[in-house]
Amino acid sequence: MSPSRRSVLTAAGAALASFDLKGADAPDRPVADEIAGLIRRSADANAALMRGDIERYRALITLTDDFTLMSPFGGRPTRGAEMTAERWEAMGRFFRNGTLEQEVVHAYGSGDMVVLAVIERANVEVGGLPAQNWSLRVTLVYRKEAGSWRLAHRHADPIVESMSLAQAATIARGERV
Repeated sequence: MSPSRRSVLTAAGAALASFDLKGADAPDRPVADEIAGLIRRSADANAALMRGDIERYRALITLTDDFTLMSPFGGRPTRGAEMTAERWEAMGRFFRNGTLEQEVVHAYGSGDMVVLAVIERANVEVGGLPAQNWSLRVTLVYRKEAGSWRLAHRHADPIVESMSLAQAATIARGERV
């Protein structure tokens, strides 16, 4: 088993371990199995994206019609209708030659909604820059529609390391750090 596949399965197991499957508020086994599947799918899809393989990403992840993306680079949120074929192709060119490790911080699930809180650690060429480490805190919201899990929301930010209140205030004011 490859190291990346092993880490995905380890992360899925760790996320399920965070549920007390015997407790009163634990998800039932089918929901827990679906959560584990979404954890694996998210890791596989985002690893493909870091390689620039947008076709594989799109084969694994389907967006809801009301999808929102809050990019780690800031700015106005993107809506699902804005995800045109050209934009998908550009996204595939934006990322190159990358690897991804996904750490599951926590996973929440109910009958038709799953939320994954993860840290994505990539080493990737982004936007023509040389390869470097990129770590993101990410929240993924999946919603079940017509029997299929679709991504409804993705929020990512690069603030994995702690910062001071003064640094956060500078960013909040819209000033450069």
